[in-house]
Amino acid sequence: MLKEEKVGIIAFTDSGLAIGKTIQQEFYRSKLYTTREAEYSKDIIKLGSIDSLLQEKFQRFDVWVFVGALGICVRSIAPYIKNKTTDPAVINIDEQGKFVQSVLSGHTGGANEITKKISHIFQAQAVITSSSDLQNIWALDLLGAKFSWSVNASVSLNKGISLFVNNRPTALILKVKDAGTAWLEKSKPAFVDVYYNISDVNSIDYELLIYVGYELIESETPIISFYPKCLTLGSGCGKDIEPELFEEMLLDKLTQEGIAHQSIAALTSVAIKAEEKAYLSISKKHRWNFITYPVDELNKIEVANPSQVVLDKIGVQGVAESSSALAANTNTWLIEKTKAEVLSGKKFTYAVSLISSFERKGQIAIVGAGPGAPEYITLKGKELLETADCILYAGSLVPEELTHFAHPAALVRNSASMNLEEQMALIDEMYRQGKLIVRLHSGDPSIYGAIQEQMTIFDEKNYDYFIVPGISSFQAAAAYLKSEFTIPEVAQTIILTRGEGNTPMPEHEKLEDMAKLRATMCIFLSAGIVKKVEGQLLQHYPADTPLAVLYRVSWKDEKVWTGKLTDLSRIIKDNKLTRTVLIIVGEAVGARKNRSWLYGDNWHHIFRKKETAKAVK
Repeated sequence: MLKEEKVGIIAFTDSGLAIGKTIQQEFYRSKLYTTREAEYSKDIIKLGSIDSLLQEKFQRFDVWVFVGALGICVRSIAPYIKNKTTDPAVINIDEQGKFVQSVLSGHTGGANEITKKISHIFQAQAVITSSSDLQNIWALDLLGAKFSWSVNASVSLNKGISLFVNNRPTALILKVKDAGTAWLEKSKPAFVDVYYNISDVNSIDYELLIYVGYELIESETPIISFYPKCLTLGSGCGKDIEPELFEEMLLDKLTQEGIAHQSIAALTSVAIKAEEKAYLSISKKHRWNFITYPVDELNKIEVANPSQVVLDKIGVQGVAESSSALAANTNTWLIEKTKAEVLSGKKFTYAVSLISSFERKGQIAIVGAGPGAPEYITLKGKELLETADCILYAGSLVPEELTHFAHPAALVRNSASMNLEEQMALIDEMYRQGKLIVRLHSGDPSIYGAIQEQMTIFDEKNYDYFIVPGISSFQAAAAYLKSEFTIPEVAQTIILTRGEGNTPMPEHEKLEDMAKLRATMCIFLSAGIVKKVEGQLLQHYPADTPLAVLYRVSWKDEKVWTGKLTDLSRIIKDNKLTRTVLIIVGEAVGARKNRSWLYGDNWHHIFRKKETAKAVK
């Protein structure tokens, strides 16, 4: 039954009435009851007997707000309190608007949240006495509703909550991954340890277990289980199988398999079963989506247990496996096709898949850190650093300041002293836990980022990864030098390259050959062979070609020298530069005289049309 109104407000004094009217403005469909004289209407009602009002309507409202003394509030509601799961929220605010107190149904009814809202309206002190709110820890009785999870507890929920708010050792087991589990991981109290499989938990070490997943867990330790809608149940059956018998046998089979039926999001089958009464009945009763697929869609799935009989009969090798996998967007099953028979002798099959979005698997973001300054990282890169569970950064090339974006619970490691195998061991561990891993590289990862060998391993392991571009140091150099590296009739090409040292260059990319173009050349990783580089460039660039040498450009200790090409070796040697050095050579360095054709008054395009000249008289 729908509630008659949402919010009931009761005021006893003139100042209380003024406060009540202000509260009423903030809540849709609210009724204000008052003993004071007022302009009465359908929403502002004269209050005769408070006892009569509450006797008739206490349970019909979602929220009651008393404006006045707390004692009046408590005595008034006491006879009508029934059950914490059904009682409305009750809030009391004094008639001066200084204190707002959550009185009844703080969690389930939402009184605590409404108390906070009203306190902001009046800049008042919110008074909330719920232990979990005071400690800023999870309200276990609200988690299910907050994240649309079903709840089951091996003990009374109140006993589990008592253990939790008293900070007893608690194990949190996260079998699946969704927005709720991510929030739990990031906000876990110090007395909670996180696991990803129940088998990893030594239950004697804990007084409470909190589980989020799809398994039925038996434990002598008190356990509160939360079941997200994360599974698809595929099924094929004999025609007109009895609904009651089918439901009884199916639920019994799932229990034997250790699967919580509360975690089923959808029942799936083939299109010819769209009107099967047993499927329609159980789906309606348990609020499962009922999805059917045509044969050609089901045949796209390679099933684990093909059936020639089913293929001959309806044209698909297996209904249960193919439909469950299709709905879950996966090609694996928690339970492969299993046969069952109800008491009447009619048969059915079932298979269960985990919806891919709930799969606890990791994700790797290869992020370009930019040239150094934290403010030069992209918005996407910053967002990933703020949410990452693990940040592995190249400390010799990336400023530590960038890792300060990490949230407090993140694991942050400098990879400078780690070889590839050590890095992968850490990544493997975090990936197995379903973590977000940021591999932070200097500049843009595509430019001398050393990411190819990592991606090869990721591909071999079938890891989910992606790349976020970054600002390269050559772009930061252009910004520092206030230079455009592509100037009409001067330089229209930028070459990003390095000199040939211990690592050989491809035969067709010799520095002296590229120097023939006299483009704007940005030379990386070459401070140690600068004499050789200078000689190769001088074969084609004039000796007085503008030059810039930039050390750790955009870092706090950046240094920049400018001159001409023949100054290159001297600058490197005199300043003892060995690494994180970028050399820029070309006429575009510092050039100011040339004008772009793009903004010339005789250059026309779709955004600047040519105007017809008018004769001057």
